[in-house]
Amino acid sequence: MSLRRKLLLVALSMLALPWAGWQFVRQMEILLRQGQEQTLIASGKALARSLAAIRAELPALGPALYVHALESPVQIDGYGEEWADFRAYAQNLGPPQNAQKLKLMLAADTAWLYMYAEVRDVTRQRADAHDPQAERADHLELTLQRGDASRRYLIASAAPGPFDALASGNDGGSLPLTLSGEWQEDGGGYRIELRLPLAQMPERMALASHDASEASGFQPEPQALLAFSSLLSGELGQFAPEATHVRLLSAEGWLLGESGKNDNATNPEKTSSVATEQPGLLARLAYRWLIAPALQGSPSLAKTSPRLEAAELWQALSGVAAASWRAGETSGEVILSAAVPLVLNGEIRGALLLEQSNAALPLLTDAALKRLGVVSLAVLLLAAGVLFAFASRLSTRIRLLRDRAERAMAADGRTEGVMPLVDARDELGDLARSFQRLLDSVAAYTDYLRTLASKLSHELHTPLAIVKSSLDNLDHQALPANARAYVMRARDGIERLGATVRAMSEASRTERAIASAEAEDFDLVAVVSGCAEAYRALAMPRELHCSLPGESLPMHGAPELIAQALDKLFDNARSFTPEQGWIRIGLEATPDGALLSMCNLGPALPEAMQNRLFDSLVSVRGAAARDETPHLGLGLTIVRLVTELHGGVATARNLDDGTGVEFRLLLRGMPRQRLGAATNPGG
Repeated sequence: MSLRRKLLLVALSMLALPWAGWQFVRQMEILLRQGQEQTLIASGKALARSLAAIRAELPALGPALYVHALESPVQIDGYGEEWADFRAYAQNLGPPQNAQKLKLMLAADTAWLYMYAEVRDVTRQRADAHDPQAERADHLELTLQRGDASRRYLIASAAPGPFDALASGNDGGSLPLTLSGEWQEDGGGYRIELRLPLAQMPERMALASHDASEASGFQPEPQALLAFSSLLSGELGQFAPEATHVRLLSAEGWLLGESGKNDNATNPEKTSSVATEQPGLLARLAYRWLIAPALQGSPSLAKTSPRLEAAELWQALSGVAAASWRAGETSGEVILSAAVPLVLNGEIRGALLLEQSNAALPLLTDAALKRLGVVSLAVLLLAAGVLFAFASRLSTRIRLLRDRAERAMAADGRTEGVMPLVDARDELGDLARSFQRLLDSVAAYTDYLRTLASKLSHELHTPLAIVKSSLDNLDHQALPANARAYVMRARDGIERLGATVRAMSEASRTERAIASAEAEDFDLVAVVSGCAEAYRALAMPRELHCSLPGESLPMHGAPELIAQALDKLFDNARSFTPEQGWIRIGLEATPDGALLSMCNLGPALPEAMQNRLFDSLVSVRGAAARDETPHLGLGLTIVRLVTELHGGVATARNLDDGTGVEFRLLLRGMPRQRLGAATNPGG
């Protein structure tokens, strides 16, 4: 990544400014919401105290049975299709260990109280209520209480169809003496459906099922009947805050009273002009996802249902007021819900749920975000422009320093010119001066290395000559037999040392010759072919194969150097190839030059040495080599220098089948010199 882009990324750090502003707006919005929450909770507590003061008919303590409101009469047939809307609110009255065994639903219209019960019982032992064995068969026991009066009914039937409930108890008062209904059953159990006049509606009720196959003595306590109260709703309406939807709920979440609507918050006569505006799409998205992402109010609060299941309600019923926010039904609207406990004489009798709609809060937040966005964008653009200009200036200076550093070293290792920016007084000036000192040190060390071989060979000639002449004189002396072996060993060592000195001198001369070589146009096929023919006699008894193109391959370069590099490769291949092995020379044209290869049968190259094989003084010769000549690892270095002089690269690899080694020289040609200016490589 370029420096400009990096500094541009640094400029993007200015986004911390709008982020900080966003956090500020968000905190302010949270404070506004918390203020509204506290206000609505305080209104709910005041309403609860008002209901207690007027002695409103609040729900009794303990569990209760809820009576749903009906718009039309129910047909008593025992099948329960007309109870489908209330099945989700069926109450479980079974024993604690099997609460799902008995389900009850109650409903009322203007004239009747209806009851529908389902019993899960897969066994069969039926008897009519008038049968003496009825209490030992499958049956239901219904208890009705009204004031001090109480009456118990035994509901049983020997077969599906109508039934009459057997009543007991002489203190039943105005409670009905008989109950009639319908009994239906299937493989999973049985169902009963009955009704009684609304004028005889009890205040408390209990229902228990008895299974003949189980020894169960469970007898529930009668529970109070609860229903939606118009009177209680009117009392709520007297004290409820304006533009607030209020619901009074029992301790089990049953709806007992309701007043008001929460859509008055958008009434233009009662709200400010800000709230009468409709927020746009951007305002809604910004508020919903950036400012108030935690609108986690219970969705069930938006429903009109006989019973509510919401976390806010249960928290209020535990004695702690709760508040939450959720998205409204209309665009850009949010709903604030507050649930407060309804306490009477220190006992929680239910909860009040208050809801208010608010469209002004998203609009105010959107206006603040727009102002913040404009200021942040202006600051960001200004900072980005300044940093981009600085980055352009800085990158230009760094590029100048880089280009000069790349041209500082010539092909022969000498340094050229002076680094730019050495007079600058900033960090780049320090870097330029460090580069200059480094180049001076590299130049001195390179010159030392360049002349080291010639200096060593010159300095070693005289002591080697002295040692050799001394050994020659010893040959004419009478020496003991055991001393002759040491003389021969010393002569062998001095000859190897002499060969090493000659190789160093030859390598030094070759490097100078490569650096001063002049280029010419020649046919590379002819050069390789001539070398291959000369190698045949030297390769014997090894097989030598040569694969050349059928037409000439022009090249601009030094043919004698290419032949010398090929000689080094051939000497290397011959020394590692067994006498019954083979050597292959190949040449082929490439899109930008030529590919010269030399393959031989022999040991594979070590993996760690394949990338270092062309370095100076590196050799892998050992027991696998076929001659005793000392090697300094300079031959392949010369091959690399010749290849690089011709704009190419030298590589070595093991053959895919593992039988030998292949060396490749990719040659592109030396640059053509015209009027002192270099042109593209010839081919």
